[in-house]
Amino acid sequence: MIVAPIPTDEKKRLQALEKYDLLDTMPEDNYDSITDIVATICNVPISIINLVDKNRTFLKSSYGIDMKESPREISFCSHTISSDDEVTIVPDATKDERFIGNPLLDEANIVFYAGVPLIDKNGYKLGSLCVFDTKPRELTDLQLRSLKSMAKHVMLLFEERQQNVELLRTKKELEERNEELKDFAGIVSHDLKAPLSNILMIADLLQKENAEKISERSMKYLQYLRDAGSTLSRYIDGMLTFYKSDELASEEFEEISYVDLVEDIVAMTVTDEHTLVTYAPEMDVVMRTSNSALHQILLNLVSNSIKYGDKDPTTIHIDLNQSKDCYTLTVEDNGRGIAPDKIDKVFKLFFTADEADRNGKRGTGIGLATTKRLLDELHATIDIESELGVGTKITMKFPREIN
Repeated sequence: MIVAPIPTDEKKRLQALEKYDLLDTMPEDNYDSITDIVATICNVPISIINLVDKNRTFLKSSYGIDMKESPREISFCSHTISSDDEVTIVPDATKDERFIGNPLLDEANIVFYAGVPLIDKNGYKLGSLCVFDTKPRELTDLQLRSLKSMAKHVMLLFEERQQNVELLRTKKELEERNEELKDFAGIVSHDLKAPLSNILMIADLLQKENAEKISERSMKYLQYLRDAGSTLSRYIDGMLTFYKSDELASEEFEEISYVDLVEDIVAMTVTDEHTLVTYAPEMDVVMRTSNSALHQILLNLVSNSIKYGDKDPTTIHIDLNQSKDCYTLTVEDNGRGIAPDKIDKVFKLFFTADEADRNGKRGTGIGLATTKRLLDELHATIDIESELGVGTKITMKFPREIN
């Protein structure tokens, strides 16, 4: 018996094999179907998909033989990955000096062998798709073509599996990073809110206690300090809500009254007579969805309409209709409107369509990003129609059932 030589690229070949994460994996129907088909086409009792590891060959799939692995030194497929031939064929192993004395000849009654190397996109031979028979023979041209074609299909399955593994790994990493960001947002919110509140309180006290004692310039500096602190506080609150949006949307669904929802939002947002929110209380609709998520969505949209309203009064109309498949919720205002070139960007985190709101405060660019993220979690869609100087209409469609 002659042991097959080690390929010159063995180190890199083993690294390539490891990358596919196939060694010692459980049987899979996709591969078992191939060995079954190949055995039928080639009219042989044994068909195998194997991978040549450092000291063994691992059988990913086998037809006609109950074996999981074998020593590499006695493997026929070790010769296949060391050969430059497109197909390695052994018509009669009992007369081939490479296999005379090989225990597989007696233990498995192996006489005939044909193997096609499984070659990855970088040219590394990972193993083989092979067939065995218990008598000397040859394969027909059709059988050889079929064997080579099925070997290519095996490699396609390997590549597809690797891509899926990479996607799952990437998804897991993204989920872990998102959890870290959520934890960080919580820590920042907790650790910064208290000292920030103290700064704002002290600045307010200094303004009140020293109204007649310090210069007008100093009073402006204190006001700058309060404004900066308020802006930072809004960023912190917005980021915390943004990174907790998936938690809001994942809460159990419950029935929500459209009228109760609107009245809650009006109570939270309308603080003066310059804002008018209209709806149709007689047309109450009950939605089944995430209460917390929907409240946050509508709160963000109505708050935006109020902050960026430039007319007196600022009017906001909220409407809800239902069809067989979905609920349609609209929020329409008579505000500034959004420029056409900015409509597609307003849902990006930290993007702001206007420099400052009606109170002179710059937006954080977090509210609409949070709204879009919540809608995505609820499998809902959103559409914006807007005209500068006229107003904006936002339409959201929520599926009535989520599979």
